[in-house]
Amino acid sequence: MSQPLLEVKNLRKYFKTPKGMLHAVDDVTFTIEKGKTLGVVGESGCGKSTTGRAILRLIEPTAGEVLFEGQDVVKLSAEEMRKKRTDMQIIFQDPFSSLNPRKTISQIIADPLKINKIITDKNEQMDRVRELMETVGLADRLINTYPHELDGGRRQRIGIARALALNPKFIVCDEPVSALDVSQNKMGLTYMFITHDLSVVNHFSDDIAVMYLGKLIEKAPSEELFAHPTHPYTQALLSAIPIPSLDNRRERILLKGEITSPIEPPKACRFANRCPYATDRCRSEEPQLKEISPGHFVSCFLTD
Repeated sequence: MSQPLLEVKNLRKYFKTPKGMLHAVDDVTFTIEKGKTLGVVGESGCGKSTTGRAILRLIEPTAGEVLFEGQDVVKLSAEEMRKKRTDMQIIFQDPFSSLNPRKTISQIIADPLKINKIITDKNEQMDRVRELMETVGLADRLINTYPHELDGGRRQRIGIARALALNPKFIVCDEPVSALDVSQNKMGLTYMFITHDLSVVNHFSDDIAVMYLGKLIEKAPSEELFAHPTHPYTQALLSAIPIPSLDNRRERILLKGEITSPIEPPKACRFANRCPYATDRCRSEEPQLKEISPGHFVSCFLTD
């Protein structure tokens, strides 16, 4: 079996707060094979975006390893990491805040080529910019427009084109949807696709990882997760997806109870307060992620 493009091992990211350590990402482990897409889902604040940023070292991990093509990027110097970023890119959730309002589309997309000295000739740069715009479905007539003149979908496409400019091997996508399928099919890239929307992630992802309060609680191939959701939280997430059929309606699982604080959380299941099946063991012991069928991992005592 070939080595995965990305291996994340025991990744942690804690933030100091006046009340104690906030465990934003806590002991997260997964792999992504080359050319595959891992969808990472969960409610706002579950740590999925922080995981993506820690992998790229846009924020420094507290602990853990991030092996990219077998090399631990956590141990790289700032200069080594800068070079490595040509292989590892991110598309941000809010395209407007990540685009320079004083630059035109062509200037924004050409920036990575200039900064990294990949293409120095101006005519060649413009040829590459046009090629990238075509790839993500941006009309050539928009080449000299500014971000504020475009709608959200087109701005997102600029962010995607900019990320693709360096021919990266891996892209973290923080909730962008438009044009991703185009670049994915044409270029065979490896993605980590972050979203709160399970109905969207099913169309893009080979595998899906579900996070809850900094923990990875279930991971499985996309079809397997939708067919056999095992963790009670995953079941609740799936029950919220609307089905366009009157005959095949899914019963909605409404979660009750108080959310566990992510600041100095107890050594217990973090979902126990909201779980309809929680036992005393769930409130006093932390379940570990384990494989229940090929490629299907769950962190829940119900699987014992």
